[in-house]
Amino acid sequence: MKETTFEKNGGYFINGVAYMDCKITGEPVKNVSTDCKEVIGSRALTGLLHKKFPETNKPAYKPTGRPAGWHWMAEFVDKDGNVFHKGKEQPELKGTLSPTKITKAKVKTKRRTQQEILLARQKEKKAALKKAAKKQQDFLNHNFGD
Repeated sequence: MKETTFEKNGGYFINGVAYMDCKITGEPVKNVSTDCKEVIGSRALTGLLHKKFPETNKPAYKPTGRPAGWHWMAEFVDKDGNVFHKGKEQPELKGTLSPTKITKAKVKTKRRTQQEILLARQKEKKAALKKAAKKQQDFLNHNFGD
């Protein structure tokens, strides 16, 4: 009796698993209860939540303009003259120090693979052989350092 009511409400079975189409998008939703009359898929539900609560759609990260790790520095002074000691603001020192100069981090060189090393060595040897052949050709043509 339950299964016939389920099928009347738009449900169906595939390999013994109960499915029903989403009432908003029409996408199949699997593993639904045979008691349900209609179903909303996860995509449709997410869309509805974003419409109802738009303030949660804002990105969580807001850049401050300070460099990465500024709160770990022993002393940091931003552009406005605010002084921080290990991330804690020191309002009594505001404007007394010059802003901290930020140096960019060094770019680490990537370690070459064995194949890259062999290709570079082969290129060097080829250039040396080419230079030696040119030197011999110049000698045979009586071009001595002209």
